[in-house]
Amino acid sequence: MRKYILTSAILAIAVAGSVVATTHSPEDVRTVPVTPEAENYWSRWRGPSGQGIAKGTNYVNKWSATDNVVWRTAVPGLGHSSPIVWKDHIFITTAREGGSKMSMLAYDRRTGKLLWETTVPSSGVEHIYPKNSHASATAVTDGRQIYASFGTHGIAAFDFNGRLVWHRKIGDLNNPHGSAGSPVLYKDRIFIYQDHRGSSNLGSFVAAFSTKTGETMWWKDRVEVVGWGTPVVISTGTRDELIVSSQRKVYAYHPDTGADLWTVTGNLYEVIPTPVVGHGFVFAQSGRAGPTLAIRPGGSGDVTATHVAWTSPKGSPFVPSSLIHGDLLYQINDMQSILTVFQAKTGELVYQERLGVAAREGFSSSPVAVGNTLFFTNDDGQTFVVEAGTTFKLHHVNEFGTRVLASPALVGGTWYWRTDKDLLAIGNLKSEIPVVDF
Repeated sequence: MRKYILTSAILAIAVAGSVVATTHSPEDVRTVPVTPEAENYWSRWRGPSGQGIAKGTNYVNKWSATDNVVWRTAVPGLGHSSPIVWKDHIFITTAREGGSKMSMLAYDRRTGKLLWETTVPSSGVEHIYPKNSHASATAVTDGRQIYASFGTHGIAAFDFNGRLVWHRKIGDLNNPHGSAGSPVLYKDRIFIYQDHRGSSNLGSFVAAFSTKTGETMWWKDRVEVVGWGTPVVISTGTRDELIVSSQRKVYAYHPDTGADLWTVTGNLYEVIPTPVVGHGFVFAQSGRAGPTLAIRPGGSGDVTATHVAWTSPKGSPFVPSSLIHGDLLYQINDMQSILTVFQAKTGELVYQERLGVAAREGFSSSPVAVGNTLFFTNDDGQTFVVEAGTTFKLHHVNEFGTRVLASPALVGGTWYWRTDKDLLAIGNLKSEIPVVDF
């Protein structure tokens, strides 16, 4: 049974033939790329593409708590942020003392040795949901500095020797489940949005901050009251757009000025997944079992009636982001452990299969693709290794034997995983990792 619905825009196209005006080809719509040097590393949330696609195919696809483990090191404190990698460094954030002490950690990529820990100024403790952590936002680096969001404790930049370059306390956050969205690097600025119920000194906002000083470059107040997502910056071929998928609406802002570009209504109340981009669309998901929206970017104003190409009422993830591989859109619904696969261009359902057992909020880690193989990891540390394609084929299941809520980083043939206690290197650690003085 086909489990998708076509919007009125598509029905109108069938009648009129040209309701949705497109000023760009589908190939033009993509995430704004990182620098050529950054393509070699995993410098941000979901890797070089920001979409969970690994470069190269020389990665092992089998592991356990002991098999193919190159090194393992304990991580102090607690955090669900994912590792990022630049040259011979790995960076993650962590929280100690119940969230009152927040730090950036740097590790040696060869050995797993802790190189330094730098704590940021803190004030108060942010309330969090039991499954969340005080250090859930993944850092980003441009190869010169590392930038991170610490929720109510603010944003900060560090150099590669661990010096705190700048710290910006923005205001007190009042999100019922805590904060989680990761900063996004673009040119000379980082973007972040924080939707919360408001406090005496801060309302919901999306803003751009200088990578050099942390000063505000532009600021937009928002009306949404909950959200834990990470934005993406895309190119339409004619302009760049900052996409924020959030409570009830998807927004596009001009990344240089913060000017409103377009909105689409249709998300549910709670939004966590990062949008994915491909085939001319921005795909947004929301809710514990909410809709998937396939949106043509490049519009102006409220474009719900004209730029939503298709929408599906089922199969969306609550926490994990989705994955585009070839012509297909893959998403894991973490309320039922159901993998749902669509034709990305049309929304036609390809298949649905269960990965493991049904579990409420059972997946947090976002999937990754290596060549023609897809990896879906649940909170119990089970990784389901699935072949990409129109027919479901499960190769095997890897078992860490411990909790995993963070997403992996993949560089040079090695997986870097953060579990609830450790940081691990899985696979083939290359000897030519550069030694760099910063």
